[in-house]
Amino acid sequence: MTGDDSKKAQAIRLRAARHMIGLDQKTLGSEVGLKKTAISNMEMALSYPSLPVMRYLYRAHRVDFNFMMNGDFAQLPGDVQASLFPHLEDARREWDRKES
Repeated sequence: MTGDDSKKAQAIRLRAARHMIGLDQKTLGSEVGLKKTAISNMEMALSYPSLPVMRYLYRAHRVDFNFMMNGDFAQLPGDVQASLFPHLEDARREWDRKES
């Protein structure tokens, strides 16, 4: 989904990043000052990931804005890529199951 800046693609990337760092929606929300429902809405593609969420992912976990916004993984450190990509595949499969 490189180059895909749709809400769906960003929702999948957010879910993958959240799973990679091992947080549930409520905990991620509290880390960035949002409610669980806001995180859930982002992961259901009802809204785009917010700046506070992307800032937290970047500062605390080195998940780059370019990846979150556009799927461009070139700026992600190698260890982050290695950890994130399996979760990305899982998140995409889960989304596909929900759609079908």
